[in-house]
Amino acid sequence: MLRTILTVLILSLLPVIGASQTRVPQSQAEISLGFAPLVKDAAPAVVNIYAKRVVNVRSSPFQGDPFFESLFRDFADARPKVQNSLGSGVILSEDGIVVSNYHVVKLSTDIRVQLNDRREFSARVLLADEESDLAILQLEDARDMPFLRLRDSDTVEVGELVLAIGNPFGVGQTVSSGIVSGLARSGVATGNARGYFLQTDAPINPGNSGGALIDVNGALIGINTSILTRSGGSNGIGFAIPSRLVAQFMTQARDGRDAFQRPWAGMFGQPVDADMAPGLGLERPGGIVISELHRESPFKTAGFQPGDVILEVDGEPVNTPSEMIYRMSVAGLGTEADVLMVRDGAPQTRRVRMDVAPETPPRDTVETGRRAAIPGMVLSRINPAVLGQYGLPLSLEGVVVEAPGEVGARLGLAPGDVLRAIDGETVDTPRAADRALRAARQRLTLDVQRGTKRIVMRFRL
Repeated sequence: MLRTILTVLILSLLPVIGASQTRVPQSQAEISLGFAPLVKDAAPAVVNIYAKRVVNVRSSPFQGDPFFESLFRDFADARPKVQNSLGSGVILSEDGIVVSNYHVVKLSTDIRVQLNDRREFSARVLLADEESDLAILQLEDARDMPFLRLRDSDTVEVGELVLAIGNPFGVGQTVSSGIVSGLARSGVATGNARGYFLQTDAPINPGNSGGALIDVNGALIGINTSILTRSGGSNGIGFAIPSRLVAQFMTQARDGRDAFQRPWAGMFGQPVDADMAPGLGLERPGGIVISELHRESPFKTAGFQPGDVILEVDGEPVNTPSEMIYRMSVAGLGTEADVLMVRDGAPQTRRVRMDVAPETPPRDTVETGRRAAIPGMVLSRINPAVLGQYGLPLSLEGVVVEAPGEVGARLGLAPGDVLRAIDGETVDTPRAADRALRAARQRLTLDVQRGTKRIVMRFRL
């Protein structure tokens, strides 16, 4: 009888023993046995990226001198220099679509991707965006690639177990574990990235950038991008770009775009704090109060007005402008989002179209000629697309500097500068600015607006 009982017990345990070798942990008891099955399934889709780019570096005999180096930096000879960068990436499809960080591959002329099984592929950038610090790559001649499936990052909760997989310090593929320690981290600016992050205490070190943050089911929930540190080491505060934004990047790359396009809000607003909430009819602080709307703003078209408080986009709370832009971005171009707002204490929901900033009126771009006081400068008319591109105040009109040219750069002009007047004459079109620059003789005075600051620049020709 005892032998029969033992036989039945052993047979009942065999499926559990076999399952532990072929599936990811499904309970706390199984998790305590280790993450080996999970890593075995996920690691092949995480790659190492080696990028090379050529930059022009000026060498000066005054290099290191605190005074003369800044004065003569533009007079030294520019010499090409090869820069190398190392990072990680994640394969997202069988045909070799890879996501990584922008700062890993930016302006690279040669990109090599190495898989966990030591196969190597050349790669080209399909789409890159410095602001989000994301880039989508295509492996050349790739097929039947291992890949990770995306999980909607909006379903992630604080406290979930996660693994970070990457190539820290170039030592080879490494796995570290932790938990999701925070959501909606939009008040930090890490490296190139500006926006909205998942926070984790899984160690993330240099070289981990672009690597995978996965859950206990092996699904990708984020792309590791940076750490918050004073010493350069991982102190348990790491940030990952949410997978929902990665999905939008992949969609736009598939559609043939080479630059990420965000829906345009056409408004300015500020977070509602405890002092402002009662006056806006709110029981508690939260949301964004609209301070200014452009006449072409989709929110204005939907009936919003200054003083309205936006609380949610598609059911998700927004408490900062960065969160607002993120929620609009993941809603997708060409869609309509449900926006919850409060006006005079009464909540209401309105549908807002998610579209890029319009190019109306046309930019009418002009490049100044050799006879102009500042030759080689690219000027455009300000329209909503220009406002969004350079983050200019919504009320601005006139002419923007898209590229200052070699002479303009030496004079101190920069992309995004707005020419208000030339030699006292107001200029409202690129052609008018070009004529004024050609008419300048012995002296030149530029009335320039840079962001919210007004600058008067005077030159002797």
